[in-house]
Amino acid sequence: MVVEVAEAQDVAVAVKFANQFQLPFLAVGGGHGTTSTLKNLQHGVSINLRRLNNVQVAADGIAARVGGGVNTHQVIQELAKHGKQTATTNGGCTGHVGPGLGGGFGRYMGYFGLVLDNIIDMTVVLANGSTILVSQTSYPDLFWGMLGAGQNFGIVTEANIKIYDSPSAWFYAEMQFTQEKLEAFFNRLSMVTKNGTQPKELGSIYSYFALNPKISVSDPVILMQFAYAGTEVQAWPYLRPFLSLNPTTFKKNTTISPSNIQRAASQDSDSTLCADGLSNFLLFPLGLQVYNTTANRAVYNLLKNLIIEYPAFNQTIVQLEDYALEGMKKVSILYSYNKVDVVNKLLLMHPFSSSFAPVYKFAPELDSLAFKTANQARDIWHAGDAPWRKRTAYLNYAAGDETTEQLYGYESWRLERLRALKKKYDPNSKFIFFNPLH
Repeated sequence: MVVEVAEAQDVAVAVKFANQFQLPFLAVGGGHGTTSTLKNLQHGVSINLRRLNNVQVAADGIAARVGGGVNTHQVIQELAKHGKQTATTNGGCTGHVGPGLGGGFGRYMGYFGLVLDNIIDMTVVLANGSTILVSQTSYPDLFWGMLGAGQNFGIVTEANIKIYDSPSAWFYAEMQFTQEKLEAFFNRLSMVTKNGTQPKELGSIYSYFALNPKISVSDPVILMQFAYAGTEVQAWPYLRPFLSLNPTTFKKNTTISPSNIQRAASQDSDSTLCADGLSNFLLFPLGLQVYNTTANRAVYNLLKNLIIEYPAFNQTIVQLEDYALEGMKKVSILYSYNKVDVVNKLLLMHPFSSSFAPVYKFAPELDSLAFKTANQARDIWHAGDAPWRKRTAYLNYAAGDETTEQLYGYESWRLERLRALKKKYDPNSKFIFFNPLH
């Protein structure tokens, strides 16, 4: 059963209805939910929040109220009308609030931190259908838990978020390399990003392994997407090392407004990744401290061999994400000072995020192979990472087979505190379908 809510109070009504008839329920906002745990909702109620898409800028210009179902594209476009911006994810069709509950990576991290760093308060419908305001002063214990593990505790119908004067226009570049340049490419990538200490203006560098039949029918290419908040001249010192490798293809787009950077990067709300129901698209993430060239070569070979042996996986990609961490680090100091701390901030404080992403048309017989191969990739990456780093996985990307510690933290005090909150605010375990806390 799908419930299309028109107003925030409809969410509470839907939850009470589901409880009355002992039906499981799940709130749905934007796109990209890929975790395998979602399939555990059977014969239940899907509460569609997408009509809760309001964006209202406050008179003082330093905050905005956003609906629980608003997507990233809508937030960016509406704020741009006021010359404003906030921390967002990069994908145009992904929700704004939902990913924020699990972190919220994006190209503005260097300026403003994560999406969750910018949540002032939230209107939350609890498992029993009651509605409360959650902030540092109202239910502060739950506010702590919602910032990093929020999907376990309630449904956010509206959030009050921090907004800022919009940074300058963006410079965007995209290039492709053939596989023999892999080692040189990652050596340059490590040099440019400096283990996550690049300036905030170098908002994001995405690197992919993906098959491009126009270049090769058997060898995946290395695709790089480069976004810099500034001019081409300012971006040049960071771009030049890659151009020295003589990429097979190169294109650039200068002076892109903040409201158009998603479209330039093919990440807007009508992009291929936002299409409904075309194929299985799974993510198997792993946080990384370093880019290990040997490990990335091994993962590349794993992908190549998978595609050769099983052509049904020829749309599978490997995705490596790098973001500036300057803004995130500043916010972390602020949280520490205020003794608030974010649930999985330390899990998110890594320079790089890697994902092996099997893509294939619906075929249950391929599921086990997808999980097996992707976890082989994660094993390779982890073996090549800093020896002190424990396995972590970004909650919003998680595949569903990760441990609680990998998603929510290894400290016993942290897990005990989260489990106590779960018992207090969701004693009957209603919120269990999105990478649940165990």
